[in-house]
Amino acid sequence: MSESATAHVDSVEHAAATPERVQPYAALGLTDDEYAKVRVLLGRRPTSGELAMYSVMWSEHCSYKSSKKYLRRFGDKVTPRMREHLMVGMGQNAGVVDIGRGWAVTFKVESHNHPSYIEPFQGAATGVGGIVRDIIAMGARPVAVMDQLRFGDLGEADTLRVVHGVVAGIAHYGNCLGLPNIGGETVFDAVYQGNPLVNALAVGVLKHEDLRLANATGAGNKVVLFGARTGGDGIGGASILASDTFSSGGPTKRPAVQVGDPFAEKVLIECCLELFRANA
Repeated sequence: MSESATAHVDSVEHAAATPERVQPYAALGLTDDEYAKVRVLLGRRPTSGELAMYSVMWSEHCSYKSSKKYLRRFGDKVTPRMREHLMVGMGQNAGVVDIGRGWAVTFKVESHNHPSYIEPFQGAATGVGGIVRDIIAMGARPVAVMDQLRFGDLGEADTLRVVHGVVAGIAHYGNCLGLPNIGGETVFDAVYQGNPLVNALAVGVLKHEDLRLANATGAGNKVVLFGARTGGDGIGGASILASDTFSSGGPTKRPAVQVGDPFAEKVLIECCLELFRANA
């Protein structure tokens, strides 16, 4: 690599030697306190790559930083009876329950609230895509989807904008994957005006021996990224959007909403299951 090329690489050595460099941490969704903590943890300022990773992993989208104290209560209330048929619980991509005769069901529910308010169709569609991805990651074949929806006052014009877009987005993505929507629930209440709840759920089936977990150990492992092309949201769009508020106006943030590609994911379902069968 030439000297001119290396001059543009923000390496660990370069980061240690340039502590005064101003970094766009706020634009990446990190608070002043969080950025200060990153510097304390590393003993220096982060490199540009490290800053991007922290912004994603410490985002609302990935770390549930505002709600994890409540989510922990579910783990605290798990009883031995609940664990009787539980093969995989909290901490993995999806839950897995033994249903007998060597078979198991895996399921995941996830919210796509902010994206669905900004861009209802794509926000809801990519919510379905994300949970189907988590079902595949467990080594299972997805077989169905469901949804739990909360919208604002039916008398408000903006509610209709959100409702029609969300319902169409969920239906479109599931239909393209060949997954039936087997049920759901919808509630309208003024408390959800401007902040709808869009929860999508996917169900998959697998044999016990096909179970895969999101664990990796040791140094030197290769990481392979594959999937649909990166869209206008960039590599951290959903993460930043989930950590933001609507104060600066909804539609202006549309570029940060992911655009779904269900036909690419249809291929990825078969690709992933083939990789698992080959024990690659």
